[in-house]
Amino acid sequence: MQDALNAQTGTARTPTGARAETVDAAAQTAPSASAQRAPRVATPRAPRSHRASSGRHGTIGEVDGIRITSARRVIDVDSGTRKLDLVRYYARAAPWLLPHLRDRPVSLVRAPHGLDGEVFFQRHSARSPIPEVTQHEGLDPGHPPLITIDTREALVHVVQMDAIELHTWNAVVADIEAPDRVVFDLDPDPALGWDRMIEAAQLTRTMLGELGLESFCKTSGGKGLHIVVPLVPGAGWGDARAFARAVAQRLASGWPTQFTATMGPEHRKKKIFVDYLRNVRGASTAVAYGVRARPGMGISVPIAWDELADTTGGAQWTLANIDARLAHVKRSDPWARYARVRQSISSELTLRLEEGGA
Repeated sequence: MQDALNAQTGTARTPTGARAETVDAAAQTAPSASAQRAPRVATPRAPRSHRASSGRHGTIGEVDGIRITSARRVIDVDSGTRKLDLVRYYARAAPWLLPHLRDRPVSLVRAPHGLDGEVFFQRHSARSPIPEVTQHEGLDPGHPPLITIDTREALVHVVQMDAIELHTWNAVVADIEAPDRVVFDLDPDPALGWDRMIEAAQLTRTMLGELGLESFCKTSGGKGLHIVVPLVPGAGWGDARAFARAVAQRLASGWPTQFTATMGPEHRKKKIFVDYLRNVRGASTAVAYGVRARPGMGISVPIAWDELADTTGGAQWTLANIDARLAHVKRSDPWARYARVRQSISSELTLRLEEGGA
C-alpha cells in the first residue's frame, strides 16, 4: 500500500519508520525514450571473487571485482547483517532475481547508515548515476530517467550504493503503458494469527480462479503475502487498477469479517487489507527474492500453492536461511509456469465483478 502512496506523493515512509524522501536528479530529462547505461566506475576489474581487506576508511570488500565500501558496517543490529553480507547475497541470488528485475523500472530503498539511520526511497536516477544501471529517459515526463537493473554487475553496484530493497513496476520499459501483471498485497492486522493469512490467500486464489485467472503467491518479506496475476499486456493502467479494486471489494463484501478494501488501521482491525493500490502507474512491489529493509531483514520468496499451508510468516526466509530455499528452487521452481501463462483482463470482466456477477 505504501508504494502506491509513493507513486502519488513522491515521498515514502520506510518500514523502519525513519523519515524518507525521494532522491531525484535535477531536471535532466530528454524527450527521447531511449535507454542508456551509466558509465562504469573507473576501477580495475579483478577476477570474480568475494574478498575483504582493511583500508584507511575501514574495511573494503570486493564482490565480482566491484569495490564494496564500508563492508563491515552492520546494517541490521537484530540479525547482525553487514553490508558485505547483503552484497554477497544479492550476487549469488542474481540468477533468480534478474528475471524479475530485467527491463522493469525499479525503485530503491536505500539506507546509507543502516536501518538505524535515515532510510529513503529513490524512484529515479540521481545526479550521480549508479554504475551499470540502465537509464530510461522520457518514460516519466517531468522527472529524471527511470532506471532498470539488467545485469548482475548492475545489481552489485546498486547494493554497493546502500540499496536494500528493490521494488519493480507492473510493466516493462518497452510497453510501459500496458501492465503485464496485477498484484494484491494481503496486509494483515498484526494481531491476527498466520492461519488467517493462509486462509485469505487461498480464498483470493479461489476467487481469481473462478474468473479464469491463474495466480502465484510469494511471501512479502514483511507481514503478509503477495498474490500476483500475470497478464498478456493489453489493458491500460486504469483498467488494471479498476479490476484490482473490484477484486478487493468483492473479497471484502463476500467475507466482511476477514477482508477490508479500505485503507487505514481503523478499518483493518482483526482483518486483512487487500491492497490493490500498487496497480497504478508508478507504484511498485518488492521484487521476488529481494531483501526487505526491516529488522531481521526478511526476504520476499515465491512459493508453490501446495507449500502455503506449511508457511509460518511473511518473513519466514531471511539471509540466515535463504540458501537452503534457493537450493530447493533450483531443483523445483515454484513459479516455473509463470512466464508461460497467457491470460488477460477486460473492462467487461471488471463490470461483472462490480455488478456482483462471476
